Amino acid sequence: MVVAGLTGGIATGKSTVTALLASFGAAVIDADRIARDVVVCGRPAWQKIVEHFGPGVLRPDGELDRERLGGVIFSDKVQKDILNRIVHPEVFREMDRRIRELGEENRADVVICDVPLLIETGMHRGFDEVVLVYVPEPIQIRRLMDRDGISRDEAVRKVRAQMPIEEKKAYATIVIDNSASREETAGKVLQAYQYLQERAAEEKCKGKR
Repeated sequence: MVVAGLTGGIATGKSTVTALLASFGAAVIDADRIARDVVVCGRPAWQKIVEHFGPGVLRPDGELDRERLGGVIFSDKVQKDILNRIVHPEVFREMDRRIRELGEENRADVVICDVPLLIETGMHRGFDEVVLVYVPEPIQIRRLMDRDGISRDEAVRKVRAQMPIEEKKAYATIVIDNSASREETAGKVLQAYQYLQERAAEEKCKGKR
């Protein structure tokens, strides 16, 4: 089994590429979805968040008020780092559990872990391959403006609040350029998937020796 971490930037089309990989047969683990699951009321991460940030970040039903919590950490890097230190380890543990489960049940040769902050958290070091969904910054900005109906200044601010996409390329072992049509992207994604399948087959052969 080959386990690849997949990342990108805002408006690069990461969801499109992930969906294509799943359609070709890859098992996909979504870190964002796991991050939502691990902070459900009563879970260990939820308890730590309430202990640190107080009950003011909760909705009446006891679940996290994401908008209110976001307001607390938005302009406070220290508080944001504290939140990440609470949530990220729980996300990583759950991802590891799911990867082990897939391996034990032999359900997939290729596993894709969709992790938005893959490189920023240093998590990329733990994967067999690092897949980057890439478009040049000007296309990111234009697509973000079209997608969210925002001004160019706002789109630039959001794009540049992230790690530059060109900088991320240095960490990637596979770059999928999503600048052109969906059909062209699908062809590139299929090539990447076939490469990962071949690598998984090689690893399987090594294991049998």
